[in-house]
Amino acid sequence: MAIMEGKAMFVWVKETEEYQGKDTGRYAVTLVLNDETSEELANNGVRLRSYGEGDNVILQRKFVSNYPVRVIDAEGNALEDFPSGSKVRISYKYGNEHPIHGVPVYMDGIRVLEMGGVGGDPAL
Repeated sequence: MAIMEGKAMFVWVKETEEYQGKDTGRYAVTLVLNDETSEELANNGVRLRSYGEGDNVILQRKFVSNYPVRVIDAEGNALEDFPSGSKVRISYKYGNEHPIHGVPVYMDGIRVLEMGGVGGDPAL
């Protein structure tokens, strides 16, 4: 089981994700990555999404699950949900490589290290 830390954006842990008005049937968290974590994922065949240009590029990856995942705070207390912008640690595993979409990452659990603010990151 692998573990990765980052800032959570687009959090769908209380209910399944909606995309273009349709339910995907999956729970999901998009994680903002730093250079080290993005390199680790890329070296394992995981495709990353980048936003911005030049020095303002932000790399992200969505972690998904077909089942509700356990969410806890830094002390181990159960949480139902948490806001975007929270610093989290995600436990995950790699799936089988897809010829077009690369290697998927499936989350098993989330520990919220620091709660994020109400607003999102203005850079996104």
